[in-house]
Amino acid sequence: MAGRLIYLMGPSGSGKDTVLQGVADLLAGSAYLAPRIVTRPLTPTEPSCVSVSLSEFEHMESCGLLAMAWRANGLAYGVFNDINDHLLAGWDVLLNGSRAYLHEARQRYPDLLPVLLTVEPALLRQRLQDRGREDAEEVSRRLERNARFCRELDEDSKGAPVLVVDNSNEVDHAIQTLYAYLKQSDASERPGLHDTFNYRHTA
Repeated sequence: MAGRLIYLMGPSGSGKDTVLQGVADLLAGSAYLAPRIVTRPLTPTEPSCVSVSLSEFEHMESCGLLAMAWRANGLAYGVFNDINDHLLAGWDVLLNGSRAYLHEARQRYPDLLPVLLTVEPALLRQRLQDRGREDAEEVSRRLERNARFCRELDEDSKGAPVLVVDNSNEVDHAIQTLYAYLKQSDASERPGLHDTFNYRHTA
């Protein structure tokens, strides 16, 4: 049986990389944490990311080296196509995905498990302010986009259900919640998953 693609989404500052690393550690030996490629310098909190120039990214994209590629906030993001090999080998693949790219990701990988990491708005605002990447206006725009996405997600009746995990408290709670969900039943019993993992790769 092929592996599962766990597509973790969430607003900037929600702790996606930390949760992914924690779940990958708990699933050691059966999971692959896919590096996320991004066209900007990295921070110490992004150990599973790869920084490249825009020209390098576009070259990888044109050569078909990326399983997924998207643009957001003036940057380019992607995931290497080696995730397909890991899936076919039966590994669970964990990746940091884009909420705006979810529809396209579902087209390529119809059986992916979408997971939304949420944080209480006031706490999320504080986290974004504390990290110091954006000014107050940019932080407010991020929060507005997050609220709009959550509304649209609630209204969308198409596609597989989205598993929502709250990361407003200790991060270990979110890690254990997602880990327990992944371990609690066979893949065929989880929303949006089937015994055979189907993927549709396009260069």
